[in-house]
This record gives sequence, structure tokens and C-alpha cells, in this order.
Amino acid sequence: MSLKKFVLGALGAAVLAAPFAVSAPALAEDTLYLPKLVYRTGPFAPGGIPTANGAVDYWAMINERDGGVGGAKVIVEECEFGYNTDRGVECYERTKKKHGGALVYQPYSTGVTYALADRSRADKINIMTMGYGRSDAGLGDVFPWVFPLMTNYWGQATGIFKYMASQEGGVDKMKEKTIALVYLDIAYGKESLPIFRTMSEKFGFKLKEYPVTFPGIEQKATWLQIRRAKPDYIVMWGWGVMNQSAIKEAANIKFPADHFIGNWWSGAEQDTIPAGKAAIGYKSAAFSATGVDFPVIQDIKKYVYDKGQGKGKENLGQALYNRGVMTQSLIHAGILTAQEKFGVKAISAEQLRWGFENLDMNDAMATKLGVKGLAPNIKPSCKDHIGGGSFYIQQWDGKKWNKISDTLTPMDDLILPAMQDSAAKYLKEKGIEAVSCS
Repeated sequence: MSLKKFVLGALGAAVLAAPFAVSAPALAEDTLYLPKLVYRTGPFAPGGIPTANGAVDYWAMINERDGGVGGAKVIVEECEFGYNTDRGVECYERTKKKHGGALVYQPYSTGVTYALADRSRADKINIMTMGYGRSDAGLGDVFPWVFPLMTNYWGQATGIFKYMASQEGGVDKMKEKTIALVYLDIAYGKESLPIFRTMSEKFGFKLKEYPVTFPGIEQKATWLQIRRAKPDYIVMWGWGVMNQSAIKEAANIKFPADHFIGNWWSGAEQDTIPAGKAAIGYKSAAFSATGVDFPVIQDIKKYVYDKGQGKGKENLGQALYNRGVMTQSLIHAGILTAQEKFGVKAISAEQLRWGFENLDMNDAMATKLGVKGLAPNIKPSCKDHIGGGSFYIQQWDGKKWNKISDTLTPMDDLILPAMQDSAAKYLKEKGIEAVSCS
């Protein structure tokens, strides 16, 4: 298992040294330890690399520009797990007690998120799963240490449905339409199934489910089935190499790209550029903007890349890179909130949990961190670990993503009961009680 301090590039798993490392501060210095579970290798590396680059570049910039956060240096370590759940859990166990204790993890893996849900509660360590993971984890009294933030998979699914309905002239026009759901046949992909089945029953559209075997490279048989089914829309819950393969196969069966909509983990340049002309017109959900015209991205260029550091310059401004940056800015805001409350520089994980639950990512905070316009404002609480948020549909024109829809929000009348039912089953299964938020 490779463990690297402040690695600023897409180094192979075999690289055990850290030539691009920043030495850990002396023990006497106030520090904030933010380990990163990454997958720069394997079939999901196309998504893992830019996401990791955005995260480590953000903290490299903060340490260089500000000397850390509130007077405390930030220590970042990567642990490569190759999107393997067992290795991801091993990374967590190996790193959680280092440097005075980990404050928060971002697994970028639904499988690892499920595996860490119980451990994080026992260890009192935060897990941030912005836009992925357990959909019921938005209920903070049931999952007090897990923070989806922004929105969850079930909310996203209802928003995508609302967009399709708007294209047809209203929800009532979706009755008798056929939607094909193409999903990666692992925990991540299966997370989409319950809400699509619920919507199919409620709104009367026909749902056709097409699981894609991990890692999703070979899909020809699946797309021959889809061609025979003749769906009106295709929704994709894919990741990594699966996405570009699916976009190519859709073009091969001459399915109209503008009726093919991916979720936000199927809407990056790493998905469309390799697919070439087949990707033109393809759509996806998105909650974070692309482009370099944000102060935070300009500061990363100035304080990291202009100084000859960083290894992901080609990722600057891309969907997943910017999302990685946005995630870290929320952690940054949570740290600032906790430091102000408790009057200490080197906060604990428990204090950061308070910081997240009392975070107000409004225009003022977003402007302070240079991320205004990069993603929606949110305000989580003890009971609500999502905190609002919204998203939209974007479309690939062959060179860049373009926003093409109005703001979309979840169908809370469907989402909240489903979350509460799932969370109640979780409490019963584990024999535990919800925490008090009074």
C-alpha cells in the first residue's frame, strides 16, 4: 500500500517515495491532518486522478498562500486503494490515528463509504461524501459522522427525471415512456435502483434496467438489448472507463445523444474526449461548474503551478478537478467555522463535525474562499447533513460542457420518506439509536 505525503501528481502505485512531498511540520506546530483515499491506478483512474489533483492542489495552495488555515498547517497524505473496498478500508485504518488523528475522509467510493459508516461512528471521524455514497446518510441524527452535502443520488435521479419531463411537456407526458437505466453493477450503480423503481410506479413510465459488469469496458451485448428495447431516454450511472465505452456504444446503435443523460459521475471530460464525435450532444447532471475563471483556480495556478509544483495542470478547470477543489473548500469552511467556535487552531474531528453542522456556505463565505459560482450555497445542520443544494443538466459540444437547463432540485416528497425508511432499517439492523439534535 503506497502512502504519500502531499503527492501533487498522478504518480504510479509503484512509486513508494514522495519526491513531490512537503515535509510534515514539526510536532510542536499546530496542524490539521487530512488524509486522502485515492485511486490513481486501475479502471477508475480516469476519474480518480483529476479528483485527487484538485484536492491536493487546493491544500498546496492554501499552505503556500496562507500558511495553512487559521494558523495551522495542513498535512495531506494520499493512500492509493485502486477503488478496491478492502484496500480502501485498510487505508482508513492505517492513517486514522496519524498526526494527532484524521479530521475527515472523502472515499469517492460508495462501497468504501458503506464500509466506513459504522467505523466512523465508533471512531468519531467525519466522512464527507459530497454527491455520492449512502443516500440515507443525509439524516444526520442517524449518520452523525457522514456528510453527503449538496444532494444525494436519489435526489439527483428525481432531478434528472424532472428534466426529461420538461423536455416532453410535463410529468404527465412521461406516462408510457420507456427509460433505460444503464448502471455499473456494484454498490454505487445499485444505489440508483430504488428511487427509479419508485418513480416508475408513481409516474407510469416503463423502466428497463441494464447492469454493466465491473469495470464496464465490454458492453456490446448490453447495447444490443437496449437497441431492441427502443427506449425514449437512457440514464447512465457509470464511472471510469464504463462511461466512454457506453457513449461509443450508444452512437453505434444510433441512439440520439441528446436523449442520453449521465449522472454527475458520468459527465466529465475524461468521459467525452476519448469518445470523440460520439459524445457530441451527450448530456449529464452537474452540481459544480467547469472553467478556470474562479479566484480559487487562479490562485492554484499562481501559488502551485507557477512555482513548478503540481502534476495535473491539464486538469485545471475540468469538471472533476473543480469538483475536487469545491469539496476541499467545504472542508476549509468547516474548519474555519470550528476554529472560530472553539478558539483553537488544531481542531479535533469532533469539533470539525460541529463546524460542518453549523456551516453556512453563503455568498460571503464562498467569496472569501474564491469559490462563488462554483457550486450552490448550502447550510447543513445536525439533522440535515445535505443542507440544500441544487444541480443542472449540461451538454457536451465536442470541446466543452455547456449548461442547458434551469436549476433542478430533488423531489423531496419522494426522497425524504425513502431516506427515513432506509435509515430506520439501518438503526434496527445495527441495534443502535439516533443521536439527539436538541
